[in-house]
Amino acid sequence: MYTNLLRKGLASWRDRVWQGAVRSGILTIVVVILVVVGLAVGWHEHRKGHFARLKAEIRGVPSAPEPQAIRPGGQDVVVLQRSPLPGDAGPEFTSATLLPGRGMSVLQIKAYLPDRGEVDLLASPPLDEAAKLLDDPDKPGAGMTLGAAIEAPWDGQISGAASENGASVTTSWHGHRLVLPNDDNQPGHSAASFGGLLLPVASSEVHATVMPDGGASTARFHADSFDGQWLSKTDVTTMVQLGGRSIEINITARNVGNEAEPIGLGWHPKFQIVSGNREKAMLKLPNSMRVEENARTRLPSGKLLSADGTAYDFTKPEGAPLGTLSLDDTFVHLKPGLLDNGPTIELRDTVSGFGLRITAVTSSIKAVHVYSPAKATYVVIDPAMNYDDPFGGEWGKDEDTGMAVLEPGQSVQWKIRLEIFPLVAAGSGQF
Repeated sequence: MYTNLLRKGLASWRDRVWQGAVRSGILTIVVVILVVVGLAVGWHEHRKGHFARLKAEIRGVPSAPEPQAIRPGGQDVVVLQRSPLPGDAGPEFTSATLLPGRGMSVLQIKAYLPDRGEVDLLASPPLDEAAKLLDDPDKPGAGMTLGAAIEAPWDGQISGAASENGASVTTSWHGHRLVLPNDDNQPGHSAASFGGLLLPVASSEVHATVMPDGGASTARFHADSFDGQWLSKTDVTTMVQLGGRSIEINITARNVGNEAEPIGLGWHPKFQIVSGNREKAMLKLPNSMRVEENARTRLPSGKLLSADGTAYDFTKPEGAPLGTLSLDDTFVHLKPGLLDNGPTIELRDTVSGFGLRITAVTSSIKAVHVYSPAKATYVVIDPAMNYDDPFGGEWGKDEDTGMAVLEPGQSVQWKIRLEIFPLVAAGSGQF
C-alpha cells in the first residue's frame, strides 16, 4: 500500500514539474542549450577528424596515423614568440626557433619589417627538412651550414694530422693528445675539425620563461668529455632572450672535471640578405687586424695584416658595400668604437631598409670570422673567443689565440647582443 502511495506521489510531482517547465519556458531553454552544446562538441570532434576516422573504421578502412612531432636530436623545439607593437613603424624581432636537442642551435630568427611583413633572417630550410639533415648520420657537418649553430669547446677550425683512414684529426695541447673528427678531406687542404663538438649533444634540462615583451629559454648540457674527445669534463649553459629590438645570447662553459682544459666558444649565424641584393648590402667591422691565410693549406699563416685602405676595410662609420668581393676571413684585435659597449659588427640591407648589429658584450670575444661567397645571398658573421687553429705552431708565443684555460671549477662566459634597427634613409647612403 505504501509503495503504491509513493509511486502516485512521485508521478503527481513529475507532472507538476513538467507542466511548470513548459509554461515557464525553462524546458525550451534547456533544450536549446543541449542542442548548442551538442553542435559544439560535434564540430570540435569533426575538426579533430574523429568522425572521419570513425567512418573509416566502420567501412574497414585503416585511419591515417597521427602526425609525429618534429624533434631534432630527440627533443622538443623551443619557439620564443612576440607580437609587433601596434603602430610601431620600425623593424622588430618576432620569434626565435631553438633546438635544445642539437646544442641549442638557433634554427630561425624572424622579424617584422614595415614594408615586407614577417621575414626569415637566417638562411635555413623549414623545420622538417632541417631535422632530416641534422639527424642524418651521413651528414655530420650539416648543422654548420644552416641557421646559427653554437660552438663549443672551440669555435672555427682546429688542424692536425689526419688518421690513416682520414676519419680523424690528431692535435695536442700542453702535451695532451686530442683526437677529433676530420671535417676537411679536400685534396691539398690540411686535415681540420670544424665547429666544436656541441652540435650533436642534447640538453639535460630546458627552461622557458615568458616575459612582457618576448621570452627567454635556458638549456644546460652535461657534455662530459664530449665522448672522450676533449679534456676534463664540461658543462655548457646557453640562454637566449628575445625582445622586440634585441636578442641576447649568453653561453657559459664550466670545467666540472679534475684537470685543466682549453675552452673556446662562439656562434655561427648564417644571415640571409632579405632583399637578395648582396652587392648593395653594407658590412661594418670594428677596427681590427685581418688574419692572413696560407693559400695552400687554407690555414692561418700566423701573420696579421692591416685592412686600412684595402678591399677588406669595412671600418668606416657607414661600413662598405660587399659588392662582388668574396669573404672567408678572420679579423682579430677587435677594438670598440668610442661610444660602443664592445666591438660591433653591422650588416645593413640597404634595399630592405634595415640593419643588424652584433655587439660583443664580453671581453672574452677575440675574433670575428666573416664568410660570404661573391654570388651568395647570405653572410656568416661568427663572433668567437678563439682564432682559427688556436693550437697551431704558426702563432707567436706572445699572440693570445683566445682559448681560455679552465682549471677544475672555473668557468668562462661568452655573450653577444643582436639588435635590429631601421636605416634612416635606405639606399641614400645616410644611416
